[in-house]
Amino acid sequence: MRGSGARAGAAGLGCSGGGSPAPLWTCLLLCGALRSLLASPSNEVTLLDSRTVLGDLGWRAYPKNGWEEIGEVDENYAPIHTYQVCKVMEQNQNNWLLTSWISNEGASRIFIELKFTLRDCNSLPGGLGTCKETFNVYYFESDDADGRNVKENQYIKIDTIAADESFTELDLGDRVMKLNTEVRDVGPLTKKGFYLAFQDVGACIALVSVRVYYKKCPSVIRNLALFPDTITGADSSQLLEVSGSCVNHSVTDEPPKMHCSAEGEWLVPIGKCMCKAGYEEKNSTCQVCRPGFFKASPQSPSCSKCPPHSYTHEEASTSCLCEEHYFRRESDPPTMACTTPSPISIVKKGKIAKNSISLSWQEPDRPNGIILEYEIKYFEKDQETSYTIIKSKETKITVDGLKPASTYIFQIRARTAAGYGGFSRRFEFETSPVSVAASSDQSQIPIIAVSVTVGVILLAVVIGFLLSGSCCDHGCGWASSLRAVAYPSLIWRCGYSKAKQDPEEEKMHFHNGHIKLPGVRTYIDPHTYEDPNQAVHEFAKEIEASCITIERVIGAGEFGEVCSGRLKLPGKREFPVAIKTLKVGYTEKQRRDFLGEASIMGQFDHPNIIHLEGVVTKSKPVMIVTEYMENGSLDTFLKKNDGQFTVIQLVGMLRGIASGMKYLSDMGYVHRDLAARNILINSNLVCKVSDFGLSRVLEDDPEAAYTTRGGKIPIRWTAPEAIAFRKFTSASDVWSYGIVMWEVVSYGERPYWEMTNQDVIKAVEEGYRLPSPMDCPAALYQLMLDCWQKDRNSRPKFDEIVSMLDKLIRNPSSLKTLVNASSRVSNLLVEHSPLGSGAYRSVGEWLEAIKMGRYTEIFMENGYSTMDAVAQVTLESC
Repeated sequence: MRGSGARAGAAGLGCSGGGSPAPLWTCLLLCGALRSLLASPSNEVTLLDSRTVLGDLGWRAYPKNGWEEIGEVDENYAPIHTYQVCKVMEQNQNNWLLTSWISNEGASRIFIELKFTLRDCNSLPGGLGTCKETFNVYYFESDDADGRNVKENQYIKIDTIAADESFTELDLGDRVMKLNTEVRDVGPLTKKGFYLAFQDVGACIALVSVRVYYKKCPSVIRNLALFPDTITGADSSQLLEVSGSCVNHSVTDEPPKMHCSAEGEWLVPIGKCMCKAGYEEKNSTCQVCRPGFFKASPQSPSCSKCPPHSYTHEEASTSCLCEEHYFRRESDPPTMACTTPSPISIVKKGKIAKNSISLSWQEPDRPNGIILEYEIKYFEKDQETSYTIIKSKETKITVDGLKPASTYIFQIRARTAAGYGGFSRRFEFETSPVSVAASSDQSQIPIIAVSVTVGVILLAVVIGFLLSGSCCDHGCGWASSLRAVAYPSLIWRCGYSKAKQDPEEEKMHFHNGHIKLPGVRTYIDPHTYEDPNQAVHEFAKEIEASCITIERVIGAGEFGEVCSGRLKLPGKREFPVAIKTLKVGYTEKQRRDFLGEASIMGQFDHPNIIHLEGVVTKSKPVMIVTEYMENGSLDTFLKKNDGQFTVIQLVGMLRGIASGMKYLSDMGYVHRDLAARNILINSNLVCKVSDFGLSRVLEDDPEAAYTTRGGKIPIRWTAPEAIAFRKFTSASDVWSYGIVMWEVVSYGERPYWEMTNQDVIKAVEEGYRLPSPMDCPAALYQLMLDCWQKDRNSRPKFDEIVSMLDKLIRNPSSLKTLVNASSRVSNLLVEHSPLGSGAYRSVGEWLEAIKMGRYTEIFMENGYSTMDAVAQVTLESC
């Protein structure tokens, strides 16, 4: 700043002394508090910043003796715009300052950052009766510049602004002064622009700077997809789905997507682009494969060096060519080395006579192409220089014209389009010697015996066919005996045989296109049936409506009411049941979806899975009838009985749920919505998994949040891979089971309390996990953390969970070690609650806000008595 002039002006106006209030702007310049020109974050777009406007702001003040513009320049002679007003000695002040028209550039939610100083009324002599320590901010929307002429009552109030730090004369004298900074947001905006107005009603205030901005998710390349600058939505909790475009030389099956949060952060990436064949990913771009390297498909991670005996001289190669005399089969992958045809390794001798030898061999394991023919090289032992070559298109040959009682060496090689392979190793065989007459007669005995046996068998066959008709009518007689002699291993059938099938054939059955083996139960998706009614009738028993007595309504579902009642089946005692009814006026799709749950439930038979009694489909209303669970849903039951059960009882409940989930997992069924609200509990505290109506879960569950592929999923209970990529497996059910454990031990508390779904997604992705519930055994909390492993393959299986809980039940002392009380507050709670905003005046107030008020005494006992102390807590520091 211009030092001498500013100092002289300050002295003349009494900046450091008593008397009447001094112009505040001069003091601010001298104190160095004006310039806080920090770069705006990359996710903020500034529409107006009074600190950076070089010319006239064009703002209007009325009455004219109210707000006063003070013009100065900084050390670079850039203008500084400051407005002040200090009419504290006068009654009924109503001073307005109007900005010029501000374009919102398409944003529907804008933010206003005000930097100002305000004088303490107590430091002003004689002005206490009329002095104020606040001012008001208003806005008016307009598509053009006419809005400046509207009346005051047409402006909409944004807020009353108060100072966190007010100054006195002592502060002026010491030249120690802090700027107040307040930010307010306005939305949704519906027009092209707006005006701001500042109303003073009798304060001593200096408005140092006004910055107006909106937030956006800045352009970013993620997973090789370019996501453009995206202006955030008007709602503070809104997520905008944005499709990305693949960067150069990359492809994808479906466009990658991300969500733009209201705070200008990209969340929940789904899908990805891949560099196409011949290109690899480097520095978030696709770069060409260099000569000598190749990439065969987009799924390959990177360019690979050409395999042995292959080459490429081109860029962006998708495969490498084989060198001369080397070959690769069409079915070989491009990563396979090129080779010459492989040698034949096995040659077997067949019939050997005095003048011939029969040979056979196996085709080479890797012939490197279609074998066109074989070449057989042979010679008499010790006569290698004199050899003979013959060719064959088959893998066998008889070599004639050999000497009796002589040893011959044989070698064989294959020829493909690439040429000949190497000869096999040497195989040595000997022809038969010349036989004398006696030996010749003796050698004929086996042949004669075989011939006789064959003749007898053929005769038996002929007789069998000739007598087959009478055999069937008269018991076969001697012919049957002959057949038994001739074919002891055959079961003879006359005409139609009623003999049993082969035992192995009996074991295999076909069911709606699915092969089912006895003793192995497999879940069958009802949606695979062309006619959904077939699935219902196959898996659910039809009940006559007259057997059912509805007593009272106990709830409401998506498709209709849920009632309790009685079921009296013929020959059985009457017993209580729960009845789901399909509302009047349903569509065929609603009926199909409604009965689909019964088609699923009817396949299960386990003490910890809700049991289906049957359905009513032949009369109205259509009904699903299940066993009745007296205590209702587990979460509500636990809330009503907070702290009433022993740890062993809670573990017993968890063991039952895990056992039911093990059964479902073994059958190949993925639940997708495992939560305490979907567990039912009876009067004996037996927990049973329920709610298999997947369409309701994905569409109308109040605990759900939108995903990018349509439908909804329950974010707080769902594994990260299921949220991001729809990877629903038994491992994602294990994650949900860990949340259910937390719900049970905390007696039905809401997971993640009042955090938004978006904050939950972000926190889990960054590695944060729920803290241990109060009085939670360390062994149970460790099991929860195991269920919440990010790598789904690292999570325990349900059979392992059941075994682990069984061990804890058999050894109750293992449940006595509790999680350290001071480690219960995880950094998740610190990072994702407004600790740093000064919103809470005490630790107790904060804990009450997140429904953890009962922890207050523990916090105090462990030294966490201030919000600053709590903000430093991490699991490691505890």
